[in-house]
Amino acid sequence: MDRIYPTRQWYKELVVYQIWPRSFCDGNADGIGDIKGVISKIDYIKQLGANAIWFSPLYKSPQKDYGYDISDYRDIAPEYGTLEEFKQLLALAHEKGLKIIMDLVVNHTSDQHQWFLESRKSKDNPYHDYYFWRAGKKGGKKPPNNWLSTFPGPAWQYDEHLNEYYLHLFAVEQPDLNMDNPRVREEVKNIMRFWLDMGVDGFREDVITFISKKEGLPNGFPLPAARGIEQYVNGPHIHEYLGEFRKEVLDRYTCMTVGEAPMMTPKVALRYIEEGENQQLNMMFHFQHMEADCLFISWIRRPFNLRKLKKVYDNWQTKLYGKAWNALYLENHDQPRIISRYGDECYRAESGKLLATMYLCQSGTPFIYQGQEIGMTNIRLPELDMYVDISTINTYKLFRKLHFKHETIMKIAKEASRDNARTPMQWSAGKNAGFTQADKAWFHINPNYTEVNVEAQLEDPDSLLNYYRKLLALRKENPVFVYGDFKMHYRRSKKLFVYERNFEGEKLLVICVFSDEPVRFRTTGGLKLAGAELLLSNYTVDNPGEDDFLTKPYETRVYLFR
Repeated sequence: MDRIYPTRQWYKELVVYQIWPRSFCDGNADGIGDIKGVISKIDYIKQLGANAIWFSPLYKSPQKDYGYDISDYRDIAPEYGTLEEFKQLLALAHEKGLKIIMDLVVNHTSDQHQWFLESRKSKDNPYHDYYFWRAGKKGGKKPPNNWLSTFPGPAWQYDEHLNEYYLHLFAVEQPDLNMDNPRVREEVKNIMRFWLDMGVDGFREDVITFISKKEGLPNGFPLPAARGIEQYVNGPHIHEYLGEFRKEVLDRYTCMTVGEAPMMTPKVALRYIEEGENQQLNMMFHFQHMEADCLFISWIRRPFNLRKLKKVYDNWQTKLYGKAWNALYLENHDQPRIISRYGDECYRAESGKLLATMYLCQSGTPFIYQGQEIGMTNIRLPELDMYVDISTINTYKLFRKLHFKHETIMKIAKEASRDNARTPMQWSAGKNAGFTQADKAWFHINPNYTEVNVEAQLEDPDSLLNYYRKLLALRKENPVFVYGDFKMHYRRSKKLFVYERNFEGEKLLVICVFSDEPVRFRTTGGLKLAGAELLLSNYTVDNPGEDDFLTKPYETRVYLFR
């Protein structure tokens, strides 16, 4: 039987750099990142080896959830710039060979969006059915069902004027859209057309698997948070609605889509992303590989478990191969910094290089989050009033209700809060880490910016930043990095993550050592390293052809067999 290789597509050869705009670069000296700041760093992104940028929301927003509460889908938040400035950025990016991916957030809007303001005026307002307005139980005194928000707290908010509740699966300021209403779906399609007509190249679709709720909104299983999630994740009409968006809009443009999906597995993902006439999305962000040091969410801490991580990667790499395409990431705006989680801050550069190698040598389209390429780490803010993330604050309140001590919760928050990923980008050892010329940045800057910054790493050929550049260049030059299959070695090892990739007669062997102590490595399966080229390593290797050796702390090597 002939091996089925993946089909070659332009989006499969992208390297996407994610920008969380508020903390990337401030171009007008007001302390907040903006479009002018991004324009000033376009060459930096290009030189890294990225050929696409995904923007977390730039749209107008009250910023209760930092852009994921949108009040106008067709305009830019004034603190970030203007629509004209965005068009200038778009033209410049395209001129330099960079695609632009926008965040499409259509499970919910801001409570300041004109649709919602209209919807709460009266029950017969034409926008009332844009959202889930429901009468309460027991004479209106209790919510319509027992659902709880995924940002811990109630999922229903009472409106005294209407004597009704509205549904919000996230913050109270983020009411859920009723996608069962055809007019709402038409609005979504028009939003897509607006940005695609302008020239953007695709969308990252926020919690897209939540947009179809079960009819009647039945009670959920009694969980302490996100109660009711089984009633709306992968809901009854999800494939119908995404198919509608694809056929009526996306298929008419050269663009790509990547969905975001909590509680996703390879089997379920294939229903969305398997290539063929029923494909609805190009890729899917899942969270399973982010659970190697926690139980479902980063707030329920567990010791890091390499075998658990390897099993997830093996599943996704093998079950999608030749059928669908992976989206690869280790960091984003919702996840604490990866070196602080899966690496070792005492070996920041070495473990940073290890983690980069581990995921960038796999099959899929890689996403790199701002600051990941220089090894930014968790800031670990000590006091609750220093945090600004609404999810962190709501989770703190939930844990207090569950009788956790303040000191215990703060210890968890230091490791688990999304604010760890949202500190300003560290450009230099100068004032405010080079992020802003204002007296003060909008948020706390990690004190390690004097050592961990772009300027210092550009000058150091052995830096993590330059390692990312080398690795991304190798990925671009060698199709086996992108399209090769995946075969695990040392499957049961708790310290070694070793895999091979094969494509059109070439083989990669990727060795990753998750330990600060020496580990004995021996080649398996008859492989002889003397017959391979050592493409990349994070240490000087005196005898690269040796098949049996003791490893160094967090060592990684990549060999190519031709």
